[in-house]
Amino acid sequence: MIRIKRVCEAAAPSDGARFLVERLWPRGMKKESLGIEGWLREVAPSTALRKWFGHDPEKWREFQRRYRRELDAHRDACRPLLEAARRGPVTLLYSARDTEHNAAVVLKAYLEEQLGGGAAGRGSGGRRRAGKRG
Repeated sequence: MIRIKRVCEAAAPSDGARFLVERLWPRGMKKESLGIEGWLREVAPSTALRKWFGHDPEKWREFQRRYRRELDAHRDACRPLLEAARRGPVTLLYSARDTEHNAAVVLKAYLEEQLGGGAAGRGSGGRRRAGKRG
């Protein structure tokens, strides 16, 4: 199971392995307060894509398409998340205020597809890829 949470939300035992999936460290947050397994900057959208998107909901569909293309080009960066998800629950931490239009939403759906979770969260023009079940 893969969940997403804002960095300001309290950790819970049900979170499992927690990973920060932002390119930039969240302002005002201390590492100890996040209780993370790791900070995976490489899975975050490129700086250019992040700046282009600017959390504009009107660019959401195109952002998803471009971000998925970046993830496809850097599949190795997702390996720690996929391995952790095969062992148990994983929580992806993000810092965006918009809970519906952010990279963690796309990353969660992408990882679930890689794990064989089907079309969860698709409906956004993303491609489905068959993956191994864990």
